Amino acid sequence: MSIPPPAFSDVAKASNDLINRDFYHTAAANLEVKSKAPNGVSFNVKGKSSHEGSTTGSIEGKYVNAPSGLTVTQAWTMTNVLNTKLELDNQIAKGMKAEVAADFVPSSKDIGAKLNLTFKQPNFHARAFFDLMKGPTANIDAVLGREGFLVGAEAGYDVQKAAITRYAAAVGYSVPQYSAVITASNNLSVFSAAYYHKVNSEVEAGAKATWDSKGSNNVGLEVAGKWRLDPTSFAKAKVNDRGIASLAYNILLRSGVTVGAGISLDTQKLNESAHKVGTHFEFNG
Repeated sequence: MSIPPPAFSDVAKASNDLINRDFYHTAAANLEVKSKAPNGVSFNVKGKSSHEGSTTGSIEGKYVNAPSGLTVTQAWTMTNVLNTKLELDNQIAKGMKAEVAADFVPSSKDIGAKLNLTFKQPNFHARAFFDLMKGPTANIDAVLGREGFLVGAEAGYDVQKAAITRYAAAVGYSVPQYSAVITASNNLSVFSAAYYHKVNSEVEAGAKATWDSKGSNNVGLEVAGKWRLDPTSFAKAKVNDRGIASLAYNILLRSGVTVGAGISLDTQKLNESAHKVGTHFEFNG
């Protein structure tokens, strides 16, 4: 039986992950600790130190009740924001997932509330996001897929103004070994073409070109590659049209302990302090 296509935001996920994920120079230091209690409650503690000196973090707890399809997630951030999310999967209808997310700021008493709906069927994937406190607003997207071919669209709507606020579209072809996707975002004014190729079990390659029709005539380009060095480690590299080169290395030191390091070099300003170095530590208990 056919499987559902990816969500609209994930149509170019393979190339986007290759180009953007696991490059650790974006933060000076990043720490993530994951654990799971005997009763099934999982915890995730995150902390990040930016190159500008600011620090962000959060502590999150998640409980999953598989028989009822209910998932409860609660988080508390370093900016003193309390987040709560309730998820109900495959209970309202087969293939439908409903989420209710709320956030509360104790210092200002500000409250936010959102309703998210996801519906998956063979060859079809649709989502709707409603911000109940602002507007309210709605963002809806859908993707149709068949034999690797994908076509999708996205639109934003402001209920109070009764107006479409944004729209986007995408077409592509995606199979596990390779994918090619063209997207038009920002009201069909920013165009991008992304390519991903899993050369073999050890090597992956990808590229992305972006052109803003309302900006300059220049086309932005990023090229990235990933090499699986052995079963416990890999290296990544990428370079863009501005001469920014990035390198990253990730290794599983032991079961549950992963360490990553990365560097970004401005090849046009090698004698200046425009370079960035970052580290990543992850512990799974």
